[in-house]
Amino acid sequence: MRITRVLSALAITLTAACASVPSRGPGATRYDILITNARIVDGTGNPWYRGSVATIGDRIAYVGPSVPGLDARRVIDANGQVIAPGFIDMLGHSEFSILRGPHAVSKITQGITSEVTGEVHSAWPDVAFGEQPDPRYPWRSLGKYFSYLEKSGIAINLGTYVGTSSVREAVMGQLTRHPTDAEMKQMGALIDSAMRDGAFGVGTGLIYLPSTFFSTEELIALTKYATPYKGGYAAHIRSEGADLIPAIRETIRIASEAGTWAEIRHIKSRTLEQMQQAVSLIDSARAAGVDITADQYPYIASATGLAAMLNTWVQEGGSDSLVLRLKDPAVRARLKTELGQDSAAGIRTAARTMINDVVADSLKKYEGMLLTDAGKLRGEDAYDAAFDILIADQGRTGAIYFSFNEDALRLAMKQPWVSVGQDAGALSPDSTGKFTEREHPRAFGTFPRILGRYVRQDSVITLEFAVRKMTSLAAQRVGINDRGLLKPGMYADITVFDPNTIIDRSTYENPSQLATGVSYVLVNGVPVVDNGRVTAALPGRALRGPGYRLTH
Repeated sequence: MRITRVLSALAITLTAACASVPSRGPGATRYDILITNARIVDGTGNPWYRGSVATIGDRIAYVGPSVPGLDARRVIDANGQVIAPGFIDMLGHSEFSILRGPHAVSKITQGITSEVTGEVHSAWPDVAFGEQPDPRYPWRSLGKYFSYLEKSGIAINLGTYVGTSSVREAVMGQLTRHPTDAEMKQMGALIDSAMRDGAFGVGTGLIYLPSTFFSTEELIALTKYATPYKGGYAAHIRSEGADLIPAIRETIRIASEAGTWAEIRHIKSRTLEQMQQAVSLIDSARAAGVDITADQYPYIASATGLAAMLNTWVQEGGSDSLVLRLKDPAVRARLKTELGQDSAAGIRTAARTMINDVVADSLKKYEGMLLTDAGKLRGEDAYDAAFDILIADQGRTGAIYFSFNEDALRLAMKQPWVSVGQDAGALSPDSTGKFTEREHPRAFGTFPRILGRYVRQDSVITLEFAVRKMTSLAAQRVGINDRGLLKPGMYADITVFDPNTIIDRSTYENPSQLATGVSYVLVNGVPVVDNGRVTAALPGRALRGPGYRLTH
């Protein structure tokens, strides 16, 4: 009887408590923004459904049917468009460009609300211990960079890896030898500090100096500094050509022996058969318990420096050393032999290499021109033209390489572990409305290209599958637990687009063309694209990884 009385009293208490809680139904709240009459694609990969999404402050407060009584200070009729979580760019380079152009117009007009950067270098200066930082960049740590970023104001959210080239240059400069034990500890201390400040892990570009000089064992040792903070290893792998498979195996080994996850940057291949091998290898590693994933951009051409077509030995020591070597007839003869061998193997061919951007005004006429055409214009061999242009441009020339296979691209896109990264920094127009920096088309069109060409036109993947790749998959990879889904309580990063019209317009010849089809973009609940127009709002925030939450 005593137990019965206690249970009865508890039931009465719970009933009274429930009665005192006000209704939490959708009609009981006035929202800030209500987006209604939409096709909701929530980021999970589930089928779309018709409904509404509402926000309060910087958070999503309601996702569900468009029931009567929903009230908001502002109502947006989506008119049957898709409402999705804001897109997450898994490979950006905006750490400095966003300070020059904080509105990130090239990003937000694609529906991007967050970016992960830090592929090769990091956001803080590459200075040796004890030296003063560059006065243009008044921070000395990732934490202070994040504070500067938020104080200055940016349109998107930004997170980063800690780059191996940055920590190496801070400790060793441009030295090409292997680091000593003491130098490894110094680099490890920099990584540890960055992880506690919120880095997502260790990022490396193994075709770029000086990171190319790291051994596999050294990369494992450095990555272990990120592991206690739930950080991973993200790599522009050593080869995307003939040695793609060994490069993937190295990445798998690093993740396995460091005890963490790995992300392959912009996975691509020169043949379908090679990509099939790569997919099988990654699937096998995942089946064995290695947490390895990849990201991708939807173009068969890559972009980097024109100097990257030259082997490492001629690039050592930086741009000044490169220019001096290129003036030496013996060096040029050796390079032409090496490039001829590569061309015979179908890589780094002059006929498939485009000069994309130059610094020197006298060289602007070569922008958008293949090396073979530049050679004809100059009356010299195509490779001699490349060497002379690099000399005149102090090694700063950018190039586009048409090297990869469309069928391989489509196969990679179908994999559930491949997210999206455009491999470009944020760009904004100058006071005249023009974009002064010439980029690869991916900088303006990556996400709309997938939705317009590969979803709508070619049916390579479904809409829901594509949105999941662009949102929750990316957020899950780097440990962003409060973005990437349309769900109450999540940050209100939201993209609204027309699935029937969204498309990229940027081309290799004329890259500075904004995509179309994105009508609204909210970052932390604030519109940065409003009915197709870019606003002046700068509501973006720093994205801090799990290490920050573990130590603060």
